[in-house]
Amino acid sequence: MRRKLLLSAILAGCVSIAAGTLLWGRHTAGGNDNFTDPALTIYNQNFAVVRQALPLDLHEGLNTYRFTDTTAHLEPDSVMLRDPLGERQLQVYEQNYRSEPLSQELLLSMYEGKTLNFQVQRDGKLDIVTGKIIRSGYVPHQSAINQYGYPYYQSQMAMQSGMQPIVEVEGKLQFSLPGQPLFPALSDDAVLKPTLSWILATNKPGPVNAELSYVTGGMSWQADYNVVAPENGDVLDLVGWVTMDNQSGKTFDHARIRLMAGDVNKLLPGGIVGGMMEDRDALAKSVTSAIQPAVTERSFDEYHLYSLQRPVTLHDRETKQVEFIRASGVSTQRLYVYDGAQIDWNRYRGWSFENIRNDHEYGTQSNPKVWVMLEIKNSAANHLGMPLPRGRMRFYRRDEDGRMQFVGENVIDHTPKDEGLRLYTGNAFEVVGERRRVDYRIDTNHNFADESFEIKLRNHKKEPVDVRVVEHLYRCNTWEITAKSAGFRKLDSHSVEFPLYIRPDGEITLTYAVHYTW
Repeated sequence: MRRKLLLSAILAGCVSIAAGTLLWGRHTAGGNDNFTDPALTIYNQNFAVVRQALPLDLHEGLNTYRFTDTTAHLEPDSVMLRDPLGERQLQVYEQNYRSEPLSQELLLSMYEGKTLNFQVQRDGKLDIVTGKIIRSGYVPHQSAINQYGYPYYQSQMAMQSGMQPIVEVEGKLQFSLPGQPLFPALSDDAVLKPTLSWILATNKPGPVNAELSYVTGGMSWQADYNVVAPENGDVLDLVGWVTMDNQSGKTFDHARIRLMAGDVNKLLPGGIVGGMMEDRDALAKSVTSAIQPAVTERSFDEYHLYSLQRPVTLHDRETKQVEFIRASGVSTQRLYVYDGAQIDWNRYRGWSFENIRNDHEYGTQSNPKVWVMLEIKNSAANHLGMPLPRGRMRFYRRDEDGRMQFVGENVIDHTPKDEGLRLYTGNAFEVVGERRRVDYRIDTNHNFADESFEIKLRNHKKEPVDVRVVEHLYRCNTWEITAKSAGFRKLDSHSVEFPLYIRPDGEITLTYAVHYTW
């Protein structure tokens, strides 16, 4: 039985903050969320949407408020603030975001051109040396680079002319600090953590449990799949995990987490488009219907949402894994594919298509490797049927002692239910190929070329194999197979496939000829 959790739309009813913009709260269904718990929607493109409660006690007139519990990679223009119950209006006159916490390097930059005391140790005693900060060597924090882009970083580097400080001590310049700098006391506006501050007003004074939402970088997730096959046969067990990585600079305690899968269009710093880079009807037989899955899935717009069913604490700089799919009895089909043409594209770099076509050596090198492929149908009948997010799929097979041995891996793309997966897992050890051209003729006066090939496949296994021989007819757009020793099917405008059956310890020879015209 498909298990789904109906989810409320993320950040429904929110309006972007800008100076002088009215934020109208609007009540929306909150699903099963506890509004006091933080909520995260993490995208597999290194960003997330954060939503959390923000208690405010507002009076008549203008109110000043500072909030120091944000991430270090917050996008300021994404901030939204509202009354989720829609009982009052919040008017934001000004918003400020200071993302770089206080550090020695930042303080030094504030004292450029000024004199500081430095504590040094001489002959086992502490002494004070006075020095003038000519250049601090300060470079902006990575969050500032992420926020404003690399042109900003480059301009800062140009102004700083490097990372070494320059200090004048007793009329002489030195490219290092003479000792431990001693700074005056901190001012009231010193930032020890990333800080949001607002000047705002309301039409209804008093306490309100507001909702703060924003987009942040530094968070990502990915899917990983472990597939185990028995000693003989290709009926598999599959377990899928979601791996969340929090590098945002903030810990999310007891958070409701949702994971968004799909190619969401996201602008990178400077307006560059990113995101186009680079989903379970059956659980394992041991899982009963009384056990709730750790993750549920549903469609959302053109994407898919995966919801963790219990609150999770995600610490800063922590990687956390949660199982989201488990299935047994998944049928697969093993394929052997021989793509024998090995082309050195470095040789043809800068060549025109006509020159490549007329080169008599083009496509004549032989690749002896036969690929091992697995086809999996992502359907309910095959004990799957859940939209599968992009991720790495690792394959294991049990040996005669029951131990699991790693036999290959590949990456799958976002795969809807009822679609198929074809995965390359490695090269066959006991099935080899050999390809050679036996005839070639080109007539540039009459615009045609004739080419013929001989392909041999040898099977050293004790059981028969089916091999699909793929040939690429790239010399020209117009072609015709004029002779062949086996049937074929057309894959696309330039590719054909010959299905071949090879007996145990057997060999088979395929021949074909192609006629090109232009």
